[in-house]
Amino acid sequence: MELDDAYANAPYIRDSDTFADRLTAASSAFLTTIGDRAKLGLSYGDSERQAFDLFLPEQTVKGAVIFIHGGFWRLFHRTYFSHLAAGPLARGWAVAMPSYDLCPAVRICQITRQIAAAVQAIAARIDGPISITGHSAGGHLAARMLDRALIPDPIAGRLRHVLPISPLSDLRPLRRTVMNADFHMLEAEAIAESPLLMHNRHDVPVTVWVGGDERPAFLDQARWLAQGWAAGHVVAPGKHHFDVIDPLTDPDSEMVRLLTA
Repeated sequence: MELDDAYANAPYIRDSDTFADRLTAASSAFLTTIGDRAKLGLSYGDSERQAFDLFLPEQTVKGAVIFIHGGFWRLFHRTYFSHLAAGPLARGWAVAMPSYDLCPAVRICQITRQIAAAVQAIAARIDGPISITGHSAGGHLAARMLDRALIPDPIAGRLRHVLPISPLSDLRPLRRTVMNADFHMLEAEAIAESPLLMHNRHDVPVTVWVGGDERPAFLDQARWLAQGWAAGHVVAPGKHHFDVIDPLTDPDSEMVRLLTA
């Protein structure tokens, strides 16, 4: 369809076919270092994928960072991304990573509500402030967690920062891609699920982050959200859609600093 190429990342990233294997290797290596500080497969819902992994720091927990994976709501699993917990952990924050059911078995609106349930389950386990981040479709889901209809005020009052990375903020263009055969997304759902069009949201600091070498459509999506929400906006030089999340592994990165300040 007319916008398929606009939202295609892999053809424009060198060695893109190796990234899934590289993520898996990095995640496996990380798990060998953390031992019993990894609490894996904690259920928050009825299906197998409605679960989260929780990683605890060596010191007293200061708060929780929630990372939501991407994959156009159709791909991937939390276990590809465990290594991204390293940065916040080193600063004393727990890190929770939920999975969710995928399209076409469910609709995007159902995934949004699953993640809202995950946030509430994580908040019940970890005291203190909470920051939420996510990548691509996960960036969409992170932004959606500011919807007052999804997250109750007591939990919203604990939110320190929301950091959507390369988010999909306006879902209406995705109806003009072949992926909509899996989304089954009508115009009304695209509007309802677009963070850009959310107006009744919790007042929480937001930074929208995107790679400078990303596809124009993703640069646009990030800019639209940053401008529409009057949020912070970081365009990371030299970063593409697959490596833009790498700073999460570095406790001294600006990305981790924002999440754990």
